[in-house]
Amino acid sequence: MRGLVILQTAGEEPCPLDPWIVVPDRSKYVDQQTLKLQENPEDVPTGELPRNILLSVDRHLVQTIVPGTRLTIMGIYSIFQASNSSAAQRGAVAVRQPYIRVVGIEEANETNSGGPSRGPSSFTAEEVEDFKKFASEVDSYKEICAKIAPSIYGHDDVKKAVACLLFGGSRKMLPDGVRLRGDINVLLLGDPSTAKSQFLKFVEKTAPVAVYTSGKGSSAAGLTASVIRDNNSREFYLEGGAMVLADGGVVCIDEFDKMRAEDRVAIHEAMEQQTISIAKAGITTVLNSRTAVLAAANPPSGRYDDLKSAQDNIDLQTTILSRFDLIFIVKDVRMYSQDKLIASHIIKLHTSNHVEAPQSNTPKDDNWLKRYIHYCRTECHPRLSDSAATMLQNNYVKIRQDMRQQAHDSGESAVIPITVRQLEAIIRLSEALAKMRLSHVATEGHVLEAIRLFNVSTMDAARSGINQHMNMTAEMQNEIKQAETQIKRRMGIGSHISERRLIDDLGRMGLNESVVRRALLIMHQRDEVEYKRERRVILRKM
Repeated sequence: MRGLVILQTAGEEPCPLDPWIVVPDRSKYVDQQTLKLQENPEDVPTGELPRNILLSVDRHLVQTIVPGTRLTIMGIYSIFQASNSSAAQRGAVAVRQPYIRVVGIEEANETNSGGPSRGPSSFTAEEVEDFKKFASEVDSYKEICAKIAPSIYGHDDVKKAVACLLFGGSRKMLPDGVRLRGDINVLLLGDPSTAKSQFLKFVEKTAPVAVYTSGKGSSAAGLTASVIRDNNSREFYLEGGAMVLADGGVVCIDEFDKMRAEDRVAIHEAMEQQTISIAKAGITTVLNSRTAVLAAANPPSGRYDDLKSAQDNIDLQTTILSRFDLIFIVKDVRMYSQDKLIASHIIKLHTSNHVEAPQSNTPKDDNWLKRYIHYCRTECHPRLSDSAATMLQNNYVKIRQDMRQQAHDSGESAVIPITVRQLEAIIRLSEALAKMRLSHVATEGHVLEAIRLFNVSTMDAARSGINQHMNMTAEMQNEIKQAETQIKRRMGIGSHISERRLIDDLGRMGLNESVVRRALLIMHQRDEVEYKRERRVILRKM
């Protein structure tokens, strides 16, 4: 038997299995970064968590991508052993974690409106010809509005506002580097069962990029961005929220009034400047949030009360209200003729659903509208004409004068301020109306329609609840004076009483509850009484 004998002197250690060691001083280093790739929110099935995978990028690809960017990657699929993985702690030593070593990144092109674009090649010549033919029709605006939530009866002006939100205005870059947003923000405030959530769900399915969230289950970090510590490397990294993931699209926020005040403040910057600034755990950065906001909210009491002032019905801060371009007060009006039409429409939907389901063309229509919106946002970026700009300037000055006169007559300012932001809102609406027709110039007709939409939404909301006692009949005014007299007899100056107890006491004297509440509101406007403890206790001041 032949072999090789290796002699080893006493005290000399044998060669290790891996004799190579790293010399740090003479090594060359390359940049490396770890990313997390998550599937698009619109591709996630309902009720499932979005899937994600780790990416490893190095050299020139480091720090070329920010959270919220949509991209396509090419790389090598591989595995690694996590240092303190839960599988290894449980004894599964053969379990490895997958990752992709990236060798190429293709970022989605961005349109001027901030949305991701698939490029001109994504539209066929037949589609482009069909879009241009549709835009040249006289009643194309009405047809687009008819395709907005066709299952909802009425609410024509809300549908027109939602159409403007989907198309959006034109983003602008000023010479000094300041960006002006082109996205339109809309707030639907009003009674329950008025199809507010249905509008949000329709926009989520129709917009090219959309994220739906509820105000009660959303925090400031979930809407904007959060800083999380990695379990393996113990380093901090950014994770984008809903408004970052919806960059270039629409964020639908339901139950907007149920959000905590500090969480609502977090989206102030995202709604106007369209950026999210982060300064946490040593990470200081700015993320893009070029998205439109469609929010739905209820009044504090659950229903919109005509007896209350606008300040009591719209329980939102002025700072957040001024960032909405259009604010609609959606009321559940009790009218026999209207209730009959709504009931007939709903019954027809329910009874004909199973009959028309096989040959229904609704998915095709929705897909056509989605493609048309995408084409208009990609190809058309209108601007105001000179005559339209002059008309808009004169109307804005007139609106400011009317609001100033109204505040002088009523002695109190409107709950919704009319500022330069509202002027920019009308400009964006005019551009969106021109974009629906594939027109590169917003004319006087577009400005007139934009001003009409602004008047029936935000201006009506700003005027609501002011000087209601001036429109009352003589009999009602007499009843309110009697209620005021009894309230003053019942309460001394400086005394407290529960509102419920006061209403019950005066009710036993034959006074109606609605009359007492209106009398209290009028006295509150004159600063004679003050509400305490979440409006449950009344204090008489004078």
